Amino acid sequence: MPGRPPTSRRTILRGAALTPVAGFGIAACGPGGASTPATPTAPVDLGAESEVPEGGAKLYRDHNVVVSRDTNGALKAYGTICTHAGCAINKLRGTTLVCPCHGSEFDATTGKVVRSPATEPLAELPVRAEGGKIVAGPGA
Repeated sequence: MPGRPPTSRRTILRGAALTPVAGFGIAACGPGGASTPATPTAPVDLGAESEVPEGGAKLYRDHNVVVSRDTNGALKAYGTICTHAGCAINKLRGTTLVCPCHGSEFDATTGKVVRSPATEPLAELPVRAEGGKIVAGPGA
């Protein structure tokens, strides 16, 4: 068009960033868009205690919980909703949790942030072994 400057790459990218894409709204990242609660609201049976190795961790995606066991056999549990943008963490690499949204990483044995952009640790949850099963969440 005469008299109109050509559209720059920056203008196109800026417009694309502001245009919502179906299925990728804020609710997709936040716990409100999920069908499961962000963390257990009551005690949940996670499965066999033997599934969590000594010195290791196991991610329970369906319950947004990670359980780790130290070398003395003590269990720890943390909610796996990223403290940066509320995304459900879906990857455990060794004892490192990796958020799929922005790459934050957390230590599954302490809940502490090991890679930003998150700055706050994961929420610790009560956990116990009962009859060979792991139970986590309030009242556990």
